[in-house]
Amino acid sequence: MGGANWSCDNGQPIGWGDVNEDEILRGIDAAIDAGVNHWDNADVYGNGRAERMLARCVRKLGVPRGDLVIATKVGWFKGTADSAFEPFHIRRQCEQSLLNLKTDHIDIYYFHNAMFGEHLEAAAETMRDLVKEGKVRAIGQSAYSDADFEAVVPVVKPDVLQSRANLLHDEFIRPDGRLQKLMSDHGMSFVAFGPLGQGLLLDKFPTDRSAKFEPGDHRLTDPDFDFEAIRDLRPRVMKLKERFGSTTEDLASVACRYVLAHENVCSTIPGFRNEKQAKCNLQAGTDEPLTEDDLEYCRMLFE
Repeated sequence: MGGANWSCDNGQPIGWGDVNEDEILRGIDAAIDAGVNHWDNADVYGNGRAERMLARCVRKLGVPRGDLVIATKVGWFKGTADSAFEPFHIRRQCEQSLLNLKTDHIDIYYFHNAMFGEHLEAAAETMRDLVKEGKVRAIGQSAYSDADFEAVVPVVKPDVLQSRANLLHDEFIRPDGRLQKLMSDHGMSFVAFGPLGQGLLLDKFPTDRSAKFEPGDHRLTDPDFDFEAIRDLRPRVMKLKERFGSTTEDLASVACRYVLAHENVCSTIPGFRNEKQAKCNLQAGTDEPLTEDDLEYCRMLFE
């Protein structure tokens, strides 16, 4: 929901294509009608725009706050601070997110990355203080490598971890992965972002030319979206179609169900820009779980 955005540090695109709030509203309405209650956000998504848009849409729909699990994050947007993990900055961003979201508490508040530097212990203590004060219900930690998770989890003591997980990148959820022991030892669950590979697993991009993205969309500079990479991926997506169905909904469903079939995964959070995409994502909730044979097929296909 944040739309286009650029890094304050180097000007690189870090957002997505622009969004229409009326279309977002219809998508949220469809999802809530289907039983979705978990909404993932971050201060850096549109620099607050996504948080404010979610709050406006929820208010228009008249959804009780108690029916929602709202997550947001701190750690990439540092404003004028030297580090996004300075304790004062964490507190300031928490207060701003509470204001943006029009709520008195955040259900899951994540550290958005593990680049704490000298602030790890102070940041963790600040987060625990926010829990004691009732502003945060559960602590989350997002990171992008096993080593980062292993380094910060014993200090942060999060309730839930978040990172990318999909058919293309399943190292964090595979049964033999390092993260499984860490989660089991510390009693944590896992929220998986990017289950659709940001659209790569939906066979939606051309294989003979570069995909078109709007200014401010981070995929403009992502080599995974070069047409050569998409062309090389397509035979495996065709195999998915042969086994699980050929529609976009079928592909979205198997992609999400693959992630959800793994131990410790409590939720997956596919993105959406409109009602059609939201409903497409919802098919995974009505289809039968993948069998062990299906899981093994998928793993072998994408090795």
